Amino acid sequence: MIVGNVPAPAGDSSQPGAVGAGTPGAPRRPLPLRVAVPMAVVAGLALLAAFPPYGLWPLAPLGVALLAAATHRRRVRAGAGLGLLTGVALFAPLLSWTNLHTGYLPWVLLSLLQAGYLALLGAAGAYVSPLVERARWSWPLVTGLLWVGQEALRDRTPFGGFPWGRLAFSQDGSPLLRLAAWGGAPLVTFAVALTGGLLVAALWRPWGGRRRWWVPVAGLAAAAVAVPVVGLLVPVSGAGGGAAVTVAIVQGNVPRLGLDFNAQRQAVLNNHVDATIELAGQVSAGVRPRPDLVVWPENSSDIDPLRDTDAGARISQAADAVGAPILVGAVLRGPGEGQVRNAGILWRPGSGPDLDQLYTKRHPVPFAEYVPMRDLARMVSKQVDRVRADFVPGSEPGVLRTGAAVLGDVICFEVAYDEVVRDTVVGGAQLLVVQTNNATFDVAEARQQLAMVRLRAVEHGRPALMASTVGVSGFVAPDGRVSDATGFNTRAVVVRQLRLDDGRTLATRVGLWPEVALATLAVAALVGAGVLRRRPRAG
Repeated sequence: MIVGNVPAPAGDSSQPGAVGAGTPGAPRRPLPLRVAVPMAVVAGLALLAAFPPYGLWPLAPLGVALLAAATHRRRVRAGAGLGLLTGVALFAPLLSWTNLHTGYLPWVLLSLLQAGYLALLGAAGAYVSPLVERARWSWPLVTGLLWVGQEALRDRTPFGGFPWGRLAFSQDGSPLLRLAAWGGAPLVTFAVALTGGLLVAALWRPWGGRRRWWVPVAGLAAAAVAVPVVGLLVPVSGAGGGAAVTVAIVQGNVPRLGLDFNAQRQAVLNNHVDATIELAGQVSAGVRPRPDLVVWPENSSDIDPLRDTDAGARISQAADAVGAPILVGAVLRGPGEGQVRNAGILWRPGSGPDLDQLYTKRHPVPFAEYVPMRDLARMVSKQVDRVRADFVPGSEPGVLRTGAAVLGDVICFEVAYDEVVRDTVVGGAQLLVVQTNNATFDVAEARQQLAMVRLRAVEHGRPALMASTVGVSGFVAPDGRVSDATGFNTRAVVVRQLRLDDGRTLATRVGLWPEVALATLAVAALVGAGVLRRRPRAG
């Protein structure tokens, strides 16, 4: 299927400087809106289907290609509108788990905000049309650069950004996942978008004036297939090369899903204590190996165990019974009046809390764990008053030393932020731990989060695990394979021996620089397109 071979009538000025390759100097029209509008919607749906729980990862490049084709040669404003359509089609269903217990307004606002970044991407795609018309071979590269630039902006703004829905996180079952070991999530996103750009460059229209037009088309199509194959060539470790450590994940479950899970705080804590004591009994009976470490999820103790003696005594009972330190996900009061902290704290058998091994979440979620501009936000939705006390951020990476292993602890959505995870590895983490609470969401959100854990394991060459209150919990090998994944809304305890790792991948060593380089080139492409758009048209 060849698209876009529609010549413009004389005098059409929809794209200054947009020159078709078939007839020198003859401007060409964009696709008709009756084609471009549904194409933009299908682009968003294709991108959606690439993410868990669907996992049809080859559709991500197709979605990229469809959006690029829909916006090509359009005015910037029209490109923005088409990008917005793609964004709504992607983010509204992808983020539907945000409206399960808070009403529709937060979901609608968040979806529209995220879709706004794809509107910027659509506008950029339209703006660079003269550049890719001048050098059609550059279209794949420019497409990849624009996607990385868009994600770099969306991951950081506003209020620290919201990286959910990055192209890289759709590739947990793809060969492209292995590229994370070289350049992290930005390189994986670039490879996905590059592949989509190769597809649209091949299929946009015949290569004008060439009898053997199929040669460049075949070459671009072959390159699109080759990009994922390159991923298979990236060496990744199937298991860590260091000391062995036995780790248990306790998924205690909650009495009821929803926002009132924290009204059942004692029951949630008891569930995790009881499940750990049961594990201790199985260890004593020889049914399971004794763990060197037990991991409880985020919010496993919403009663501050450092101030509530009964809660602390219950956790000590579990740690003493199993004979291993427990990484507890706890809500701690303070440091100031009306403030709380979302923390992971190591609780040792015989001695209790180790205050030297305590991590405070560095990236609290705006409007969920703290409320920026509370008075203004209340005018939009009184739901903000559910957040009675603002969570204060920590300042140090989550590097925790248990004795058996050095942990890189991140809490819930922090797994989506590149620098939060990398800082733990640079600080010496041998095992990545993601403590999370999915009781207010659903299984789709949990599987999307597990896909991020898989990318982080490959990116840093570390074994990893995700511990959730309700699921999905499980272990991830350094090559991204998942083991012992639990069901959703169930109680479960899984135990596995892992091999630790101290090495550093290329991605860990270079850190932010691949994203900086790619985003800088994206800006350069926009500048180059601007220069071409200002040139007077010949004739």
